[in-house]
Amino acid sequence: MYVIGIAGGSGSGKTTLVESVLRRIPCENIAILPQDAYYRDSSHLPMEERLKLNFDHPNSIEWELLLKDIRKLKQGFEIQRPTYSYLTCERQKEIIPVKPKKILLVEGILIYTFLPLCGEMDMKVYLEVPADQRLTRIIERDMESRGRTTKDVIDRYYKTVRPMHEEFIEPSRQQADMLVMGGGLNEKAADFIASAILQKISC
Repeated sequence: MYVIGIAGGSGSGKTTLVESVLRRIPCENIAILPQDAYYRDSSHLPMEERLKLNFDHPNSIEWELLLKDIRKLKQGFEIQRPTYSYLTCERQKEIIPVKPKKILLVEGILIYTFLPLCGEMDMKVYLEVPADQRLTRIIERDMESRGRTTKDVIDRYYKTVRPMHEEFIEPSRQQADMLVMGGGLNEKAADFIASAILQKISC
């Protein structure tokens, strides 16, 4: 199994890049693990406390479970991937079976902050996007899919998103093998990654 990491700040276009890559290759050969599925369960907290959670700090992720699942896939075993709701800020009952494939894409803002996880990856990609562009995308995304107002998004950005990006996410780019300028809209980067995947699939 060839493991590819795709990281970058919130709003850098990671999901867009993954979708762009998938349009270029046979999807039946690829498994995907989004970091966001591994947020720690917060159902024990009152809703007002859940809304204050810092989703951009490394401690918000259950790294041990993500690492365990990746290693199981590499050993040839199917896993039961968790799911997480941003609306209720809790892990859901639904699980998604993921079978081992030739290629595994691991995507998330914090995946290079956990070094044991980096050790499982064969290619590490980091999306480099200016802060103002990322903020615009964050506002659009959070209002549309996470039920937040513009004020909520901007307040959260300056309180947690930007500080966590500067403290954890941006420094983690040093772990990357490849920097993608312009983020998920970089078609040449998608071509390059897809080409590397196709070579591995054909082996």
